[in-house]
Amino acid sequence: MGKTETIFLSERFQPFYIINMPHSLNKIWIHLIFGTKERFPLINQSFEKQLYNHIRNLLEKDFGCHIDIINGTADHVHILFLQNQNYSLAEIVKNIKGNSSHWINQSKFLKAKFAWQTGYGAFSVSESKINEVRAYIANQKEHHRKMSFAEEYKRFAEKYELNVENR
Repeated sequence: MGKTETIFLSERFQPFYIINMPHSLNKIWIHLIFGTKERFPLINQSFEKQLYNHIRNLLEKDFGCHIDIINGTADHVHILFLQNQNYSLAEIVKNIKGNSSHWINQSKFLKAKFAWQTGYGAFSVSESKINEVRAYIANQKEHHRKMSFAEEYKRFAEKYELNVENR
């Protein structure tokens, strides 16, 4: 723990304590969503779990992120993870999308070339909402029997007051 200093502002006030923090601290839960190029349903059940394990390994080993849950459907993926403060979100996403698409293509899971769409959605999650988001991600296949990825993305944009019309 850091050093503690006592500062007296004047005789009328109680002492004011300052704790020096020698390290930067953060705990930022991220709900990351990204889809296949053109939203084609390319993520087959035959390799879906392997893909999720590959992404999990990338996030944990390459970026030191704690992954809570990964799930999705044939055209998109949801990930709930703790962001490592040493890497920007853009750096993490660029690397996991690039590496995982390369891995899919090298593994020859598909006859066609696999690619992710360019963009992504990333939303911070309050500690009090972790269980709710975890359940939502775990229930993706059932959820998307009722709502398309496009509808879901639009709802996220509305909920977080994001303007996605001109993107």
